[in-house]
Amino acid sequence: MIRVEHVMGLPVSLRIDDTPVPAGAADAVFAWLRQADARFSPFRPDSEVSRLNRGELSTADVGADLARVLELCEQYRRASGGAFDVRVPGRGLDPCAVVKGWSVQLAAELLTAAGVRRFCLNAGGDVVVGGGPWRVGIRHPEDAGRLCAVLELTDAAVATSGHYERGAHILDARTGRPATGLLSVTVVAPTLTEADATATAAFALGAEGVAWAAGRPHCEVFAVDTARKVLSTAGLPRHAANSRCTASVVPGAGP
Repeated sequence: MIRVEHVMGLPVSLRIDDTPVPAGAADAVFAWLRQADARFSPFRPDSEVSRLNRGELSTADVGADLARVLELCEQYRRASGGAFDVRVPGRGLDPCAVVKGWSVQLAAELLTAAGVRRFCLNAGGDVVVGGGPWRVGIRHPEDAGRLCAVLELTDAAVATSGHYERGAHILDARTGRPATGLLSVTVVAPTLTEADATATAAFALGAEGVAWAAGRPHCEVFAVDTARKVLSTAGLPRHAANSRCTASVVPGAGP
């Protein structure tokens, strides 16, 4: 089964290889993602995030889900030394960098709970897979028709951050200016919550972000800096057929 919908401002595709597909599994995924968008988007005036931004709610009044999202945002702010921050001065609260990975990960867990064993859930290029192996390509940051590498994943998630899709939208919150030093950062992690937030924070950190991400527990990294140099961790689950793509090895933290 393959199903694609436009949710959270991006295409979300779901492929389920189980036969038969558990009844209602796909419906539950897209219903949850629409709910997450309605509740946490800063672009919807009636969302919980917008109400918090306008002062109609205090952080003590928000629901348990938004409280968890804000807790994750703070964890990554502290871990990145302030480079990653969802409260950039003059812009208000925008937790999208955490909400997408967190909500898509929860959607994947709905599939697992429904008994789905083999699936691929792709939210605008950030991917979580169940079962495997699945092959996931890393797009070249300067040429949409090329891949830098192909990963082979089983029960894992991968996210990429860069400026090539939405322009210079990732800021280094320490300066309030667009992040520099990297063209793209891809992170493989056990969950999309970790992969997405880590990739965004690493990109915000700039050149130092590659080693920072590589030092995070259970994370593997593939990055291209502005000098077009490829950097990756030794444990990156790269598909053998794409091993011609050479890289400088960045020490990782390990499990």
